[in-house]
Amino acid sequence: MAETNLVIASRHYQIRCRDGEEAHLAHLASLIEDKARVAQQSTPGLTEVRTLLFAALFLADELNELKRDNAGRQARLQLDGDDEPSVQAIEALAGRIEKLRERLAGRADNA
Repeated sequence: MAETNLVIASRHYQIRCRDGEEAHLAHLASLIEDKARVAQQSTPGLTEVRTLLFAALFLADELNELKRDNAGRQARLQLDGDDEPSVQAIEALAGRIEKLRERLAGRADNA
């Protein structure tokens, strides 16, 4: 087990983690630290607990927005059962393209 020192809201925390995870934890701590700094700047005089609470709420809000955006993108990408007319149109176009290819190949043979 490794140990690392994290600084969040100007406080040092000694944390144990798996070997090799120190840099990842430091990165996560910096994200929390950034949000804590925003909370302290926007509302001076917050207690340490309330600063961390607001930092957690800011991060949770960002995460929720990303999840909502991702779900919306996935819903737009999914094909539903109403796409049968599109499938039929594509198949008809593919058939026409194949016929055109055959005609062009026949003309090339006769030339």
